[in-house]
Amino acid sequence: MPEKTPFIVTLDTEGDDLWSRPREITTRNARHLPRFQALCERFGFTPVYLVDYEMARCDLFVELARDVLARDAGEVGMHLHAWNSPPLVPLTEDDFHHQPYLIEYPEPVMRQKVAFLTRLLEDRFERPIVSHRAGRVGFDGRYAAILVEQGYRVDCSVTPGVDWSAHPGDPHGRGGTDFRGFPERPYFIDPADISVPAAAGLLEVPVTIRSSPLQRRAPWVYRVPLLGRVANRASPGLTWVNPSESRLAAMLRALRAARAEGVAHVEFMLHSSELMPGGSPSYRDAAAIERLYGELEILFGELAAWCRGATLAEFHATFARAAVQ
Repeated sequence: MPEKTPFIVTLDTEGDDLWSRPREITTRNARHLPRFQALCERFGFTPVYLVDYEMARCDLFVELARDVLARDAGEVGMHLHAWNSPPLVPLTEDDFHHQPYLIEYPEPVMRQKVAFLTRLLEDRFERPIVSHRAGRVGFDGRYAAILVEQGYRVDCSVTPGVDWSAHPGDPHGRGGTDFRGFPERPYFIDPADISVPAAAGLLEVPVTIRSSPLQRRAPWVYRVPLLGRVANRASPGLTWVNPSESRLAAMLRALRAARAEGVAHVEFMLHSSELMPGGSPSYRDAAAIERLYGELEILFGELAAWCRGATLAEFHATFARAAVQ
């Protein structure tokens, strides 16, 4: 029997509805996470909670996560939102509105913010923190080098094929990271060019985002407004393993193609507040949450047939061993 493919469930574990740019950030979504944890466990999956500053200070979430860690039923990693994670250093005229990327701050401030949140997480969860996803997936070589300095082994910020440069942080900046042309398979990062595989270092485990045959043959079609709308209806250019980004039917098609190709991993992504009614633009009421869980039942059921649960730290250990053999 062939070995099952690692399936990594990642959850950006953060305050409620950050899309609305709240002035005061609440963490009510922590009450809705036990249901998701139970669903993952029922299918044999081990979610990775990538935790921001507010959720690290939320006692209800910390209690849940400590129990998960004690039972080896998941992992805690770091997820840093630069505008509200100490030390607070104003970058724009209104950081809570603009939500600047960490990579837009001076490097010494970047280092201080990463060190502060890392220590907070280690204190709250009483174990080393080795896994990471950048807030708003804004990532660069300086950030990668800082993570290595702080003892991180694995990152999952790369969203292959997605260009975030049109999504501003600092209104005077260049927007987010352009991940077009980045590898879809896991690779060690070269900080001199984070799109280039290296022999060793910080392991990048990209979010699973599959490009359609048309997207691979003629990517320019999707950049032309009218043609792009027609093309996306006929053949979605990019399909995420993320129910808030892609329809269930498209995800299942993409995963079946991935299985046929023998991919090295599958990585699911969602936000913790998307599991709460009204916690995101995608799931505004209880009925929407029930539809989400219906889709997750189908999606996880399909994946359980050919995947095994893995945390980012576990995947790193397996990948690193194979790399030296």
